Amino acid sequence: MRIRVLGCSGGIGAGARTTAMLIDNDVLIDAGTGIGDLDLEDLDTIRHVFLTHAHLDHVAGLPLLVDRVFDEDVATPLTVYAREETLAAVQAHLFNDVIWPDFGKLPTEENPMLRYRVCGPGDTVGIGHRNFHAVEVMHSVPSLGFTVQNSGGVFAVSGDTKSNETLWPVLNACDDLKVLVIEVSFPDEMASLAQDSGHYTPKSLTEDLERLRHEPEIWLTGMKPGEEQRIFRQVVTAVPDKNIQMLSRGTVLTV
Repeated sequence: MRIRVLGCSGGIGAGARTTAMLIDNDVLIDAGTGIGDLDLEDLDTIRHVFLTHAHLDHVAGLPLLVDRVFDEDVATPLTVYAREETLAAVQAHLFNDVIWPDFGKLPTEENPMLRYRVCGPGDTVGIGHRNFHAVEVMHSVPSLGFTVQNSGGVFAVSGDTKSNETLWPVLNACDDLKVLVIEVSFPDEMASLAQDSGHYTPKSLTEDLERLRHEPEIWLTGMKPGEEQRIFRQVVTAVPDKNIQMLSRGTVLTV
């Protein structure tokens, strides 16, 4: 399983792209601005999108992706998997025939190019050789993390979250956790803002990392532009014994 990081920033500017990860060549986890750097041929192979939540930095590229892959024969539609609340938000606020055409009805309501599938906490979706398992996390809106398992092991992504009681038992139950991508958006000096907006800081993240019984590669994501180095230093200082790295656009992970 090949995970190509298209975007991993908590904002834009100076080459930053927001969250999107391409799994092999056909599945996205989130659809932030990072998908805009893909070649047309790469865009055309994507047929599944898992959304962690409905915030714009995670869905901004979705309307343009659907427009790109639209084909009136709808032989291979694009399916979006997310919580019921996330799908409702996307339908109401993006694909509403005002902000963007409602591709959930095109070319026909009976056979649309864009299709929705509810994927709630605890659900598992099998696509080819991979199983995508949804985990509830704690953000400012209903949100998910995902574990993705194949024969090589487990890749996990937290989505946006603050300290929670739901993610860590699921990770500990993964016998072969190879890679964990986890958000930490604000430095410790902004702890109040992080708590109010539903994000980790280095302190709250490293406290939760002590619950993890495995030793995967840990990649930090979702940092606010300009704060990356300060956040990274605070994390590695707090847990110098863990294999922690900073994710960047273009990173390729293999499981």
